[in-house]
Amino acid sequence: MIFHTPALYSLYMAGSSLMALRPVDLAIIALYFVLVLGLGLYLRKFANTGEEFFMAGREMTAWIAGLSFISANLGSLEMMGYAAATYQYGILIGHAYWLAAIPAILFLSLVMLPFYYICKTHSVPGYLQLRYGEGARSVSAVSFAVMTILMSGINMYSMAIIMKVILGWNIHFSIWISSLTVGIYVMAGGLLSAIFNEVLQFMLIWAGCLVIPIAGLIETGGWSGMVHRISQNFPGQDFTHMWRTMGSAANNPMGVHWTGMVFGWGIAISFGYWTTDFLVVQRVMAAKDLRSAQMGTLIGGFFKMLVPLIVIVPGLLALAVLPFKLVPESMVNVAGAHTYNEALPLMLARYCGPGLLGLGVTALIAGFMSGMAGNVSAFATVWTYDIYKPLIRKTANDAHYLSMGRWCTLLGVIVSIGTAYLVMNFSSIIVYAQALFVFFIVPMFGTVVLGMMWKRTTPAAGFWGLLTGILFSCSLWLWVKFDPSALRYVAFSPHAKDMAENVYRAMWTLIVNVVVTVVVTLFTTPKPEKELAGLVYGLTPVPSMGDLPIFKRPVVWAAALGVAFVILNIIFW
Repeated sequence: MIFHTPALYSLYMAGSSLMALRPVDLAIIALYFVLVLGLGLYLRKFANTGEEFFMAGREMTAWIAGLSFISANLGSLEMMGYAAATYQYGILIGHAYWLAAIPAILFLSLVMLPFYYICKTHSVPGYLQLRYGEGARSVSAVSFAVMTILMSGINMYSMAIIMKVILGWNIHFSIWISSLTVGIYVMAGGLLSAIFNEVLQFMLIWAGCLVIPIAGLIETGGWSGMVHRISQNFPGQDFTHMWRTMGSAANNPMGVHWTGMVFGWGIAISFGYWTTDFLVVQRVMAAKDLRSAQMGTLIGGFFKMLVPLIVIVPGLLALAVLPFKLVPESMVNVAGAHTYNEALPLMLARYCGPGLLGLGVTALIAGFMSGMAGNVSAFATVWTYDIYKPLIRKTANDAHYLSMGRWCTLLGVIVSIGTAYLVMNFSSIIVYAQALFVFFIVPMFGTVVLGMMWKRTTPAAGFWGLLTGILFSCSLWLWVKFDPSALRYVAFSPHAKDMAENVYRAMWTLIVNVVVTVVVTLFTTPKPEKELAGLVYGLTPVPSMGDLPIFKRPVVWAAALGVAFVILNIIFW
């Protein structure tokens, strides 16, 4: 069912919901909640030890680990945030799925996973403890715990938008019901429950969201018809090319030069997120062996390249077909205004009728719950093993830490609800998320990769490099926040927008982190080499897979993924 635009617009202006749920829609949504809770409670009997609760017993196959790996990333941030950012900046946001994902996923699979898997760490802060000591581990664990709670607010706020725009439901009711559902099934089954529910949610997300690009491209007359409509609605702006407008910051909606996109988003943010954000790394570390972990990562990479079909295309369709312009989140109180964050729900309401609406709403709920479950399970692991155990209670039995993990899961859900309102201070969900990544993840990447690649890096350098990177990133953000004119210096252009600030701040943060780490290393004493075995390249025997059939070797599929990445960038140049 496609709404005629005058009727659609009148509904927006009246502030009512866009479509009433029919019994079949309610049945689909109710069935989803029953399946999620039932699966979580059933899997509780398989999570009786700390290893089973926090790491799913390390028994996942490559396909399960891979689908969970990408589903943990495909939450409400991805679905609503990038659709909103596409409306704001055009197809440049597609770089989030190719330039800012595929090279880093390849690096994680082939270079970093062997170390994570061989040392059997429960978390990235756990690796930092082995490599640098308690100082670096404590800084990274506390910063990561704070970030996961703040990121959870995105999921809370996204759900509120879905219910407001499409259903007209009470915001607070929808937040609490969905959040407590996540809390119950993660509390019951731990990472195992989160992984299996993420696989279910992955299927639902694709089934529910594919209708938007299909129906939208039919309405606009295909890709060329959609591009033509966008050029008519926004004359003088190029929203549909990924590289050709980036020779100058003045020529694209984001106000970013290609150097910022490549070094800021393509290296600093991307490698930081995909290789050191425990939210996603935890999924593939739960695989049954190293090959399964590497292959699971690559399977996730192939699916990641397809996600723009259900995220970027809806944002472009919103540019093409909506009879009014969306506004930043800061203008949400303007009468009749609808924000960038509502782009995907608006498209869902436009193209979905009875049955399809229930499936579509369920897909968005699944995205919300997938992102929320990822943050909550990661928070529980880092809090228990990297904060509570080393800093509060060092000697306790496994049952005690298992109980702590279950209860802090529920606590994380409740605290996350309070962070939802922070999102309103940013123009869109994705700008908020990128700001958090640059604060905490980018410095962690520099510290981790130097520790893995350079045996000379010292414990003092790891601690001070990480701490300085975090403080520098926060200071740079505050400078621009209180003096917006400073953005032209951070991003090298007076045309830079808030997303450009994020990508350039990421670049500067990584540079400062690396420089401080290197300088401190040169003036301090490194660990003896015998203490670095299994933690640093050159001192760690990495298992060879040369005896496997060629199509079972991760490096072969990594090459195929790399070739597909290059081809897509050429097609959408």
